Amino acid sequence: MNPAQIDAYLRRLGAARPARPTAEALRELHLRHLRTVPFENLSIHLGEEIVLDGKRLLDKVVSAGRGGFCYELNGAFSVLLTTLGFEVTPLAGRVYGAEERLGIPYDHLALRVRTVDRGEWLADVGFGAHSHYPLAFAERAEQADPGGTFRIAAAGPDAAGVRGEDGAVAGDLDVLRDGRPQYRLEVRPRVLGDFTAGAWWHSTSPSSHFTQSLVCSRVTEDGGRITLSGRTLTETAAGGAREVRELERDEEVLGVYRERFGIELDCVPTVRNPWKVNRNG
Repeated sequence: MNPAQIDAYLRRLGAARPARPTAEALRELHLRHLRTVPFENLSIHLGEEIVLDGKRLLDKVVSAGRGGFCYELNGAFSVLLTTLGFEVTPLAGRVYGAEERLGIPYDHLALRVRTVDRGEWLADVGFGAHSHYPLAFAERAEQADPGGTFRIAAAGPDAAGVRGEDGAVAGDLDVLRDGRPQYRLEVRPRVLGDFTAGAWWHSTSPSSHFTQSLVCSRVTEDGGRITLSGRTLTETAAGGAREVRELERDEEVLGVYRERFGIELDCVPTVRNPWKVNRNG
Protein backbone atom coordinates (compact mmCIF):
# COMPACT_ATOMS: atom_id res chain seq x y z
CA MET A 1 0.00 0.00 0.00
CA ASN A 2 1.21 3.48 -0.77
CA PRO A 3 0.79 6.27 1.82
CA ALA A 4 -2.32 7.64 0.09
CA GLN A 5 -4.02 4.23 0.25
CA ILE A 6 -3.19 3.86 3.93
CA ASP A 7 -4.60 7.30 4.66
CA ALA A 8 -7.76 6.54 2.67
CA TYR A 9 -8.27 3.22 4.49
CA LEU A 10 -7.77 4.85 7.88
CA ARG A 11 -10.15 7.68 6.93
CA ARG A 12 -12.82 5.13 6.15
CA LEU A 13 -12.29 3.58 9.57
CA GLY A 14 -12.24 6.99 11.22
CA ALA A 15 -8.87 6.12 12.75
CA ALA A 16 -5.60 7.95 13.11
CA ARG A 17 -2.41 6.27 11.99
CA PRO A 18 -1.07 4.44 15.08
CA ALA A 19 2.36 5.52 16.28
CA ARG A 20 3.37 1.89 16.88
CA PRO A 21 1.80 -1.51 16.08
CA THR A 22 0.66 -2.22 19.64
CA ALA A 23 -2.12 -4.37 21.03
CA GLU A 24 -4.14 -1.26 21.89
CA ALA A 25 -3.80 0.04 18.32
CA LEU A 26 -4.94 -3.34 16.99
CA ARG A 27 -7.98 -3.32 19.28
CA GLU A 28 -9.05 0.11 18.04
CA LEU A 29 -8.57 -0.75 14.36
CA HIS A 30 -10.43 -4.05 14.80
CA LEU A 31 -13.49 -2.45 16.39
CA ARG A 32 -13.57 0.44 13.92
CA HIS A 33 -13.39 -2.01 11.02
CA LEU A 34 -16.40 -3.92 12.32
CA ARG A 35 -18.34 -0.67 12.71
CA THR A 36 -17.59 0.79 9.29
CA VAL A 37 -16.86 -2.00 6.78
CA PRO A 38 -19.89 -4.29 6.48
CA PHE A 39 -19.90 -8.04 6.23
CA GLU A 40 -21.76 -8.55 2.93
CA ASN A 41 -22.10 -10.97 0.04
CA LEU A 42 -23.64 -8.60 -2.51
CA SER A 43 -20.99 -9.22 -5.17
CA ILE A 44 -22.17 -12.81 -5.56
CA HIS A 45 -25.67 -11.62 -6.46
CA LEU A 46 -24.60 -8.58 -8.46
CA GLY A 47 -22.47 -10.71 -10.78
CA GLU A 48 -19.24 -9.09 -9.61
CA GLU A 49 -16.01 -11.09 -9.75
CA ILE A 50 -14.33 -11.83 -6.41
CA VAL A 51 -10.55 -11.78 -6.72
CA LEU A 52 -8.28 -12.52 -3.76
CA ASP A 53 -5.57 -10.06 -4.64
CA GLY A 54 -4.39 -7.33 -2.29
CA LYS A 55 -4.83 -4.49 -4.77
CA ARG A 56 -8.28 -5.66 -5.88
CA LEU A 57 -9.43 -6.01 -2.29
CA LEU A 58 -8.24 -2.51 -1.44
CA ASP A 59 -9.97 -1.14 -4.53
CA LYS A 60 -13.22 -2.69 -3.31
CA VAL A 61 -13.01 -1.86 0.39
CA VAL A 62 -11.27 1.52 0.19
CA SER A 63 -11.98 3.02 -3.24
CA ALA A 64 -15.46 1.59 -3.83
CA GLY A 65 -16.59 1.84 -0.20
CA ARG A 66 -17.83 -1.73 -0.10
CA GLY A 67 -17.53 -4.62 2.33
CA GLY A 68 -17.23 -8.32 1.63
CA PHE A 69 -17.10 -11.74 3.23
CA CYS A 70 -14.27 -13.27 5.26
CA TYR A 71 -11.69 -13.66 2.51
CA GLU A 72 -12.13 -10.07 1.39
CA LEU A 73 -12.48 -8.38 4.78
CA ASN A 74 -9.68 -10.18 6.58
CA GLY A 75 -7.63 -10.11 3.37
CA ALA A 76 -7.86 -6.32 3.11
CA PHE A 77 -7.36 -5.89 6.87
CA SER A 78 -4.20 -8.00 6.71
CA VAL A 79 -2.75 -5.69 4.04
CA LEU A 80 -3.48 -2.64 6.20
CA LEU A 81 -2.03 -4.20 9.36
CA THR A 82 1.09 -5.41 7.60
CA THR A 83 1.69 -1.96 6.14
CA LEU A 84 1.33 -0.44 9.61
CA GLY A 85 4.02 -2.74 11.01
CA PHE A 86 2.02 -5.60 12.51
CA GLU A 87 3.20 -9.16 11.88
CA VAL A 88 0.24 -10.90 10.24
CA THR A 89 -0.26 -14.58 9.40
CA PRO A 90 -3.41 -15.76 7.55
CA LEU A 91 -4.93 -18.92 9.01
CA ALA A 92 -7.47 -21.30 7.52
CA GLY A 93 -10.61 -22.35 9.34
CA ARG A 94 -13.59 -24.65 8.85
CA VAL A 95 -16.93 -23.31 10.06
CA TYR A 96 -19.21 -25.41 12.24
CA GLY A 97 -22.63 -25.89 10.63
CA ALA A 98 -25.74 -27.91 11.41
CA GLU A 99 -25.21 -30.60 14.02
CA GLU A 100 -21.70 -29.17 14.48
CA ARG A 101 -20.49 -30.57 11.18
CA LEU A 102 -17.37 -28.91 9.82
CA GLY A 103 -17.46 -27.09 6.52
CA ILE A 104 -15.10 -27.34 3.58
CA PRO A 105 -11.33 -26.78 3.82
CA TYR A 106 -10.45 -23.08 3.49
CA ASP A 107 -13.99 -22.34 4.62
CA HIS A 108 -12.85 -19.28 6.55
CA LEU A 109 -9.90 -16.89 6.71
CA ALA A 110 -8.77 -15.45 10.05
CA LEU A 111 -5.60 -13.63 11.13
CA ARG A 112 -2.90 -14.33 13.69
CA VAL A 113 -1.39 -10.97 14.57
CA ARG A 114 1.73 -10.20 16.60
CA THR A 115 2.30 -6.75 18.08
CA VAL A 116 5.48 -4.97 19.19
CA ASP A 117 4.46 -5.26 22.85
CA ARG A 118 4.75 -9.05 22.55
CA GLY A 119 1.07 -9.68 22.12
CA GLU A 120 -0.30 -12.44 19.91
CA TRP A 121 -3.91 -12.15 18.82
CA LEU A 122 -6.65 -13.78 16.80
CA ALA A 123 -8.08 -10.97 14.69
CA ASP A 124 -11.25 -11.61 12.70
CA VAL A 125 -13.27 -8.83 11.08
CA GLY A 126 -14.93 -11.20 8.61
CA PHE A 127 -17.14 -13.62 10.52
CA GLY A 128 -20.31 -11.59 10.91
CA ALA A 129 -21.43 -11.68 14.54
CA HIS A 130 -18.22 -12.39 16.41
CA SER A 131 -15.83 -10.79 18.92
CA HIS A 132 -15.60 -7.03 18.76
CA TYR A 133 -11.97 -7.11 19.83
CA PRO A 134 -9.09 -9.45 18.97
CA LEU A 135 -8.80 -12.54 21.16
CA ALA A 136 -5.60 -13.46 23.00
CA PHE A 137 -4.30 -16.30 20.85
CA ALA A 138 -2.52 -18.31 23.55
CA GLU A 139 -5.24 -17.87 26.20
CA ARG A 140 -7.32 -21.00 26.81
CA ALA A 141 -9.61 -19.56 29.48
CA GLU A 142 -12.82 -17.68 28.67
CA GLN A 143 -12.41 -14.19 27.25
CA ALA A 144 -15.16 -11.63 27.86
CA ASP A 145 -16.05 -9.41 24.91
CA PRO A 146 -19.02 -7.18 23.99
CA GLY A 147 -19.88 -9.81 21.35
CA GLY A 148 -20.11 -12.64 23.89
CA THR A 149 -17.88 -14.92 25.93
CA PHE A 150 -15.18 -16.51 23.79
CA ARG A 151 -12.71 -19.32 24.27
CA ILE A 152 -9.94 -20.72 22.11
CA ALA A 153 -9.54 -24.41 22.91
CA ALA A 154 -7.53 -27.34 21.66
CA ALA A 155 -9.71 -29.22 19.20
CA GLY A 156 -10.59 -32.86 19.62
CA PRO A 157 -9.97 -35.34 16.79
CA ASP A 158 -11.89 -34.63 13.60
CA ALA A 159 -13.16 -37.21 11.12
CA ALA A 160 -9.63 -37.63 9.76
CA GLY A 161 -8.14 -38.09 13.23
CA VAL A 162 -6.49 -34.65 13.37
CA ARG A 163 -6.17 -33.53 16.98
CA GLY A 164 -5.80 -30.23 18.72
CA GLU A 165 -2.78 -29.10 20.70
CA ASP A 166 -0.87 -31.99 22.23
CA GLY A 167 2.23 -31.03 24.15
CA ALA A 168 4.76 -29.45 21.85
CA VAL A 169 2.74 -30.31 18.75
CA ALA A 170 0.51 -27.48 17.57
CA GLY A 171 -2.73 -28.80 16.13
CA ASP A 172 -6.15 -27.43 15.36
CA LEU A 173 -7.98 -25.03 17.65
CA ASP A 174 -11.69 -24.51 18.19
CA VAL A 175 -13.04 -20.97 18.59
CA LEU A 176 -16.15 -20.97 20.78
CA ARG A 177 -18.69 -18.26 21.44
CA ASP A 178 -20.93 -18.61 24.51
CA GLY A 179 -19.97 -22.27 24.69
CA ARG A 180 -20.81 -23.10 21.08
CA PRO A 181 -18.05 -23.87 18.55
CA GLN A 182 -17.91 -21.32 15.74
CA TYR A 183 -15.01 -22.57 13.66
CA ARG A 184 -12.00 -24.86 13.77
CA LEU A 185 -8.73 -23.09 13.10
CA GLU A 186 -5.52 -24.52 11.67
CA VAL A 187 -2.32 -22.96 12.97
CA ARG A 188 -0.28 -23.61 9.82
CA PRO A 189 0.54 -20.30 8.07
CA ARG A 190 -1.25 -19.65 4.79
CA VAL A 191 -1.17 -16.99 2.08
CA LEU A 192 -4.14 -15.18 0.57
CA GLY A 193 -4.04 -17.15 -2.67
CA ASP A 194 -4.56 -20.41 -0.77
CA PHE A 195 -8.19 -19.41 -0.19
CA THR A 196 -9.13 -19.05 -3.87
CA ALA A 197 -10.88 -22.42 -4.02
CA GLY A 198 -12.88 -21.69 -0.87
CA ALA A 199 -13.96 -18.28 -2.17
CA TRP A 200 -14.96 -19.83 -5.50
CA TRP A 201 -16.99 -22.55 -3.79
CA HIS A 202 -18.82 -20.10 -1.56
CA SER A 203 -19.51 -17.85 -4.56
CA THR A 204 -20.84 -20.57 -6.86
CA SER A 205 -22.00 -23.68 -5.00
CA PRO A 206 -25.73 -24.21 -4.44
CA SER A 207 -24.71 -25.71 -1.07
CA SER A 208 -23.15 -22.45 0.11
CA HIS A 209 -25.36 -20.26 2.27
CA PHE A 210 -23.82 -17.23 0.56
CA THR A 211 -25.43 -18.16 -2.78
CA GLN A 212 -28.80 -18.79 -1.15
CA SER A 213 -29.39 -15.44 0.54
CA LEU A 214 -28.36 -11.80 0.76
CA VAL A 215 -26.71 -10.28 3.82
CA CYS A 216 -25.22 -6.92 4.76
CA SER A 217 -24.33 -6.42 8.42
CA ARG A 218 -22.13 -4.38 10.73
CA VAL A 219 -21.61 -3.54 14.41
CA THR A 220 -23.30 -0.30 15.51
CA GLU A 221 -21.77 2.46 17.61
CA ASP A 222 -23.63 1.31 20.73
CA GLY A 223 -22.33 -2.26 20.40
CA GLY A 224 -25.43 -3.67 18.75
CA ARG A 225 -25.81 -4.81 15.15
CA ILE A 226 -27.72 -3.76 12.05
CA THR A 227 -28.42 -6.33 9.34
CA LEU A 228 -30.19 -6.10 6.00
CA SER A 229 -31.14 -9.51 4.62
CA GLY A 230 -32.81 -8.94 1.28
CA ARG A 231 -35.62 -6.60 2.29
CA THR A 232 -35.64 -7.51 5.99
CA LEU A 233 -33.98 -4.92 8.23
CA THR A 234 -33.01 -6.12 11.70
CA GLU A 235 -31.64 -3.75 14.33
CA THR A 236 -30.33 -5.42 17.48
CA ALA A 237 -29.41 -3.34 20.52
CA ALA A 238 -26.38 -4.15 22.66
CA GLY A 239 -28.72 -5.58 25.29
CA GLY A 240 -30.33 -7.95 22.80
CA ALA A 241 -33.62 -6.14 22.04
CA ARG A 242 -34.49 -6.53 18.36
CA GLU A 243 -36.56 -4.53 15.91
CA VAL A 244 -37.42 -6.20 12.61
CA ARG A 245 -39.24 -4.61 9.70
CA GLU A 246 -39.81 -5.31 6.02
CA LEU A 247 -38.82 -2.67 3.47
CA GLU A 248 -41.42 -2.58 0.71
CA ARG A 249 -40.11 0.08 -1.65
CA ASP A 250 -36.87 -0.15 -3.60
CA GLU A 251 -36.03 3.39 -2.50
CA GLU A 252 -36.14 2.29 1.13
CA VAL A 253 -33.78 -0.61 0.50
CA LEU A 254 -31.30 1.49 -1.46
CA GLY A 255 -31.52 4.19 1.21
CA VAL A 256 -30.57 1.73 3.97
CA TYR A 257 -27.61 0.47 1.95
CA ARG A 258 -26.50 4.06 1.37
CA GLU A 259 -27.21 5.67 4.76
CA ARG A 260 -26.57 2.78 7.16
CA PHE A 261 -23.83 0.89 5.33
CA GLY A 262 -22.24 3.51 3.08
CA ILE A 263 -22.90 1.41 -0.04
CA GLU A 264 -24.15 3.11 -3.19
CA LEU A 265 -26.11 0.77 -5.48
CA ASP A 266 -27.98 1.41 -8.73
CA CYS A 267 -30.51 -1.37 -8.16
CA VAL A 268 -31.77 -3.56 -5.34
CA PRO A 269 -29.81 -6.85 -5.25
CA THR A 270 -31.80 -10.05 -5.52
CA VAL A 271 -30.68 -13.63 -5.00
CA ARG A 272 -29.23 -15.03 -8.21
CA ASN A 273 -29.86 -18.77 -8.26
CA PRO A 274 -28.81 -20.32 -11.58
CA TRP A 275 -29.42 -23.82 -10.20
CA LYS A 276 -33.14 -23.33 -9.65
CA VAL A 277 -35.09 -25.61 -11.96
CA ASN A 278 -38.00 -24.16 -13.90
CA ARG A 279 -40.60 -26.82 -13.30
CA ASN A 280 -42.95 -25.25 -15.84
CA GLY A 281 -40.61 -25.95 -18.71
